[in-house]
Amino acid sequence: MFSNKKVICFDLDGTLIDSVGIWNDIDAHLIKSLSGQNISLSQIQQQRDQQLNLFRTHADPYLEYCGFLKDSYGSALSKQEIKTLRYTISQHFLDQVIRLKPYAEYFIKDLQQQNFLLALATTTSIHNIQRYQQNNPNIYQKIDFNTQFSLILTRENVTRIKPDPEVYLKTLAHFQITASECLIIEDSLVGVEAAHAAGIQVVAIYDGHSQHEQEQIRLKADYIVQDYKELLEVLNQQAVSPVWSKKI
Repeated sequence: MFSNKKVICFDLDGTLIDSVGIWNDIDAHLIKSLSGQNISLSQIQQQRDQQLNLFRTHADPYLEYCGFLKDSYGSALSKQEIKTLRYTISQHFLDQVIRLKPYAEYFIKDLQQQNFLLALATTTSIHNIQRYQQNNPNIYQKIDFNTQFSLILTRENVTRIKPDPEVYLKTLAHFQITASECLIIEDSLVGVEAAHAAGIQVVAIYDGHSQHEQEQIRLKADYIVQDYKELLEVLNQQAVSPVWSKKI
């Protein structure tokens, strides 16, 4: 898995931090504010994923997603006003609730000790990352994005979000490496598809909020792991379960 790799590139939401469910809660609050309706969290996630995929080539897919919410729930607010409200609702969650996936900080430290370069390639905004680093003790007490990651690419750095491979192709170009020298860690189907479109091997780490995609993720990922504890064992050449083996 790690042989001949120089750069390990992480997705953020659902991969490095346990946040997908939090964004479902945020959007549930938002939809309740817009319409008074209570929508199931699974429906919220699926419609958000669908809309972000549909609008992935737009300058601001999240603004267009807010336009979808405006039309779907009959809001008198503009899509920009809805986006602002969404960010306002998110502040408590970003600062106090979101946390790292278990063992993620130990995996990152071990990667650094073994001289891998680390990158972060995400469709979230740089403002959210800065907020995690400055305001969220669940995160800033364990990792430092600014010092531990050699490259951070966010949605501000691309014109097309995942499953388009742009963010991963930019990662390769930045480090001046080939696809075979990079390994990507993802949790979602669109992330796995983006990695493959860039020609890069991808590890799919389990996230319960991607359960509805698990069959397709397993078919498309190069490696499947349950959590960072398992990845640590692989990295440090301990006993490896067949679940980590390269699929034939």
